[in-house]
Amino acid sequence: MTKTALVTGASAGFGEAISRRLVADGWRVVACARRADKLAALHEELGEALLVHVLDVTDARAVAALADSLPEGWRELDLLVNNAGLAMGMDPAQTADLQGWDTMVAVNVTGLMHVTRALLPGMLDRGRGLIVNLGSTAANYAYPGGNVYGASKAFVEQFTLGLKADLIGTGVRVSCIEPGMVGGTEFSAVRFGGDQARAAKVYEGVDPLTPEDIAETVAWIAGLPPHMNVNLIELMPTCQAPAAPAVKRS
Repeated sequence: MTKTALVTGASAGFGEAISRRLVADGWRVVACARRADKLAALHEELGEALLVHVLDVTDARAVAALADSLPEGWRELDLLVNNAGLAMGMDPAQTADLQGWDTMVAVNVTGLMHVTRALLPGMLDRGRGLIVNLGSTAANYAYPGGNVYGASKAFVEQFTLGLKADLIGTGVRVSCIEPGMVGGTEFSAVRFGGDQARAAKVYEGVDPLTPEDIAETVAWIAGLPPHMNVNLIELMPTCQAPAAPAVKRS
């Protein structure tokens, strides 16, 4: 039987690559994102195995209605990929834009919580399912200007572990993937308010991970036997490593 996945933030970056990979592996995918035009282009590419569903994860009412709003035959989800997320700004806490902070919390924390809460009961009723949450190495390795973004991803990690504790023995699995530097996405352009030149400098002279690497990781987890749960998996390119603690010298 063909399995069905729902991927948030599917219009670009990780979500787009994950949707492509899952369809290539024989899955049907409900691709959720805000940008209908991007989703339409992905549907044109991937065909009837991909169902477009325009969704803003910060819209609490739309998320609460998500399970019932899917067409018949697409509601029995085997996999949820909570991918929607973003970073905004790299200013220190004392000068950071509060609106940017609020947006990161709304998408990375509240949106992920609400989507999970909306779809988890169906998985429990069926006694099976997998939730994959996209975190970040920023959850564990702080850096200047990473303040609320890192904190939001630390939430994703702890929420994943909390879910694992709640779901013991239910047949529903939950995993968190924490990538380090990944190129080929809109991440840095969004973080720097559309400043493409500044975003490009982040990846100068390095060979970062790619969205396809993250999709490969999701596919690997999704293909594991149902008795096996990957709690956390951390990924970095070979050009990156955790930094030593900063020291301010007089």
